Amino acid sequence: MPDHGKTAVPPSASERAATAALPHAPAFGQRSIADVLTSAAASLGVDGFSNTLDLPPSSRICVVLADGLGRNLLKQKSAHTPFLRSVMHNGQGSVPVWLDSTFPSTTAAALASFGTGLAPGQHGLVGYDVLDPDQDKVVNMLGNWDAGVDPLAWQPFPTVFERAAASVDVSTVSLPQFGNSPMTQAALRGGRFISGTTSHARTGAAADAMAAAGPALMYFYVNELDKAGHRYGCQSEQWEHQLEELDATVKRLNAVLPAGTTVLLTADHGMLDVPPQQRIDYAADPALIAGVRHTAGEPRMVHLYLEEGVDAGGRERLADAWRNRFGDRIWAFTREEAVAGGLFGALRPAVESRIGDVMIAARDALALYDKRRVRPAAMDVVGQHGSLTKAEREVPLLCFTAEGRKAGRG
Repeated sequence: MPDHGKTAVPPSASERAATAALPHAPAFGQRSIADVLTSAAASLGVDGFSNTLDLPPSSRICVVLADGLGRNLLKQKSAHTPFLRSVMHNGQGSVPVWLDSTFPSTTAAALASFGTGLAPGQHGLVGYDVLDPDQDKVVNMLGNWDAGVDPLAWQPFPTVFERAAASVDVSTVSLPQFGNSPMTQAALRGGRFISGTTSHARTGAAADAMAAAGPALMYFYVNELDKAGHRYGCQSEQWEHQLEELDATVKRLNAVLPAGTTVLLTADHGMLDVPPQQRIDYAADPALIAGVRHTAGEPRMVHLYLEEGVDAGGRERLADAWRNRFGDRIWAFTREEAVAGGLFGALRPAVESRIGDVMIAARDALALYDKRRVRPAAMDVVGQHGSLTKAEREVPLLCFTAEGRKAGRG
């Protein structure tokens, strides 16, 4: 029986940390973004891959990846997606309806897992920007790749596209600027690159490429939703408009791809909106950067790299300082705790020092900046992602068979 006569004792820092235990690790090898292309290759009959997601056997597969489309958002905004809603209602057999993104739930890490079939601890793209130990500097993993970082050395494993290209036609349909970007070289290299500046151009190009191919694996990338979310927020009219455009794009693919093509729709991560008053410059508080040599990551998943000589006690004191400041609004944990919890998957030795000594992941609508390092415009970003919340980590997986062109149509 509870003893109501006792005075409650405030929890210690360790007890507070225990109550804020980390969520489970991404389901790598079971139902994660890293399993989509590998399962697709297996369902096409390509040797060396496992159909982890139990996709139906097919001779042509088009994988549409909508950057920033979280599972929760797709459910909330289903009134804007009549075609996708019809797909969801028709059922998919044993194919999962949602997947885990990576940790961090950011484009660089997630697209690298998508493209390689590996967890971030293996492919090494462990954040939006991270420490390059060889240069002792923070380098970007997405659109501003550092000239001193060789993409093929940073991520040395063959991609799914490279492995599958010997057996089936492999193509990527995307925007022109991504054709030979360092990110593409690192994680999405292989096969043909087909560019188009508009969604109509890309769907037409996809139809032509699929019609000319035999067995085929296509990756069709859509980034407009993510851009609208960052600028205006995922609860904005602009975001809803781009969701409607995505629905129309997938509907067009259903109509113009060869009949019988398996179409998969998934995403790299979800998103949530952070109000201006919750976008905080943590570097203004000396206790939060005590002993920190470099800061990196992103506003919802911060990497803190400590000065040489800072021991385990120093790392825990820094984590406690963050817990004391933000309480249960964050998870604060060390690299060792993240690795032990499987957040990055199996860890390759070369990747370990790219990960922060201490990491801070947001639990609610909070964004954390080091204003000494980021551009002022970064503080204006509304839609955010990177952390471990369901809104960010759960992404959809829709599967349907394209109807193809109807008789009598051009």
